[in-house]
Amino acid sequence: MTERGGVLRKFHFVFGLRKQTEAFHLVHYLCLESCRRINNPAAIHFHYRYEPRGEWWERIRPHLRLHHVEGATVGFDAARYDTTEEGRLIARAGWSYAHEADFLRLRILLEHGGVYADMDTLFVRPYPVEWHEHEFLIGEEPAMPGEDGVLKPSLCNAVMFAQPNARFIRAWLAQMAGAFDGTWNRHSSQEAARLWREMPDAVRIVPVWWFYKHGATPSGVRTLLEGLDRHLCGVYSIHLWAHLWWDEWRTDFTRVHAGTLTEAHVRSVDTTYNVLARAFLP
Repeated sequence: MTERGGVLRKFHFVFGLRKQTEAFHLVHYLCLESCRRINNPAAIHFHYRYEPRGEWWERIRPHLRLHHVEGATVGFDAARYDTTEEGRLIARAGWSYAHEADFLRLRILLEHGGVYADMDTLFVRPYPVEWHEHEFLIGEEPAMPGEDGVLKPSLCNAVMFAQPNARFIRAWLAQMAGAFDGTWNRHSSQEAARLWREMPDAVRIVPVWWFYKHGATPSGVRTLLEGLDRHLCGVYSIHLWAHLWWDEWRTDFTRVHAGTLTEAHVRSVDTTYNVLARAFLP
């Protein structure tokens, strides 16, 4: 299936870089199913090291093109976690797969082009065809304070559009390994924002509310998972920031955790996420 101007609408997702000890979650099914129904892609490419299992996986698997990730991801060096307190915390929590995915997603887009999206995305309305025609497109996320406390622009790599061999991605990958210091986003959001200043003609930046209206803050996450925001004009997809609340012990952002988001909960409790997501339930 091709679109205007020969644009091929293909989507890439990365999952299962660590061993899967639990069944594929409903949230991840709804991510892929909403992509399938809302964007009607030519193909959904699912890149994995360990294949998921369970009821929700069996439902969505026939709609995916599976790609097994072989070997180590070039550029990702887990030894960097030892150099900072934040890095040691990330290593202990087992979140290193997220950083490996930071490198892998750029390499996939550099080679194949298309759209990359995180697995805690929910698609709300179709991405315009012209976005697929940009050399590289990425969304701004709410500004983050630097070491001096001053808010600085930040670009989030949870949704990206690219042509193969995009200049911005080539430059980003060239700097990423050196920038990776074990902290959460020095090599990703911060490095992308720095490159934006250096090569603005190589990237299209879209407004924060298109992908990230509800930011990675307690108020933003609670609005997604506990509150009900009915004012979603201009929102194309929502990002759940799942690493901030997925585990039951993590209660500083919300009382909701992965175990809360069952099919019954999504069907019966009116929250921003649930009201949007329930349309994609079987």
